[in-house]
Amino acid sequence: MSATTVFLALIALSAAGFLIARRRAAERRPVDGAYAHSLPAHYGIMVAAWGLLPAVVAYLTWLLFSDTILGLLIIPAIPLDITAGDAVRAHLYLNEIRNAVASPAALAGQDDTFRALVAQYRLLQDDGTNVANLLAVLIAFGASLFAYLRVRPDVRAREKVEKLTLYLLLGSAAFALLITVGIVFSLAVESWRFFDQVSPRDFLFGLQWSPQTALRADQVGSSGSFGAVPLFAGTLLITLIAMIIAGPMGLMSAIFMNEYASPKLRRRIKPFLEILAGIPTVVYGFFAALVVAPHLRAWGQLWGLDIASESALAAGLVMGLMIIPFVSSLSDDALGAVPRSLRDGSLALGATRSETVLRVMVPTALPGIMSAFLLAISRAVGETMIVVMAAGLSARLTANPFEAVTTVTVQIVTLLTGDQEFDSAKTLSAFALGLALFVLTLILNVAALKIVRRYRERYE
Repeated sequence: MSATTVFLALIALSAAGFLIARRRAAERRPVDGAYAHSLPAHYGIMVAAWGLLPAVVAYLTWLLFSDTILGLLIIPAIPLDITAGDAVRAHLYLNEIRNAVASPAALAGQDDTFRALVAQYRLLQDDGTNVANLLAVLIAFGASLFAYLRVRPDVRAREKVEKLTLYLLLGSAAFALLITVGIVFSLAVESWRFFDQVSPRDFLFGLQWSPQTALRADQVGSSGSFGAVPLFAGTLLITLIAMIIAGPMGLMSAIFMNEYASPKLRRRIKPFLEILAGIPTVVYGFFAALVVAPHLRAWGQLWGLDIASESALAAGLVMGLMIIPFVSSLSDDALGAVPRSLRDGSLALGATRSETVLRVMVPTALPGIMSAFLLAISRAVGETMIVVMAAGLSARLTANPFEAVTTVTVQIVTLLTGDQEFDSAKTLSAFALGLALFVLTLILNVAALKIVRRYRERYE
């Protein structure tokens, strides 16, 4: 029985417990409703929660620790002439056994000892899974029965349900926080290993990025150059071009739809505008590489400009089109949330509609508009596919939008593609770039938050 089947069975058992408990509670309630403490639905939720949560926790525990438990049972069975008493060799051999269990093709060419261990591992895995499945069903049934017997009018089911809801919300918030802490911790640990090999000063202020290792010691990149300034310069250049396109167009689109367009026209325009956000980025990349870049190059030749076939301008223009919906939709929502009394008061005092928009609507909605711009900037900074296809992989320190550049995210993908050695400075530099990008995004968020708070205190 697969994990999906077990979870579906637990959900079905929980749903049945909900219906039965709610029906029993409804039958035992007096007609005037004065005797029972809680509604029938509260009793149903109480029984459903008792039947689902403990069983799910027990089954997830097995899924998380099954490999560790099976490894502890298999390692003692590995012959000493294979491991020679070395724990590292034993774990490497255990990984080969697990690979053979997952892919039977890996058994080709193996000896009888290895095949016997694979068969033993598979047998223990099947037995453990069957026991976990049976235990989960028994826990669900027993807990549901225990809760069902407590369906009485004097049981405060509503308070239990509310407390359970509070714990679930608290757990969700804690889980999100732990995920963030885990991401930062993993980046920090790997970045620390990188900075043991490369000076932070060279990384943060170096002007040459060449992480590859040369074949000869006399080559320039023999020890690697890890100056990240060209990467961040390329990221900021492409983001700036994108925001020059998306910022004004998105904000003006939001103003038009909110203040000038009729309801009928708004219902027709807004869905088409938001379709841009649903187009895959690889499609934008093809559009940038096959349509925008050649036209820019041809246009540059007419004016005597040398525009590369892969340029920051092509990537920035297409990226700007992609993030227009992020600016327009959120700005439209922010403008729509402005109290109508402010708009009507401005018009009543003799201001024109354009003056009302510029001096009342936009300043009042500025916190929401700033949030829209920040989201668009974050989306542009994290974009990879468009840059790969339209701007190239050249780490060049330049402010010329007609030249090829690259970004931090593109280099992270390049460094972690394929088989890598995670003890080399080349691979570890990807984590250092991720940490630096995280810090940069954090600074942007803090700066935007201060601006939002400032204007919120002013206009509220």
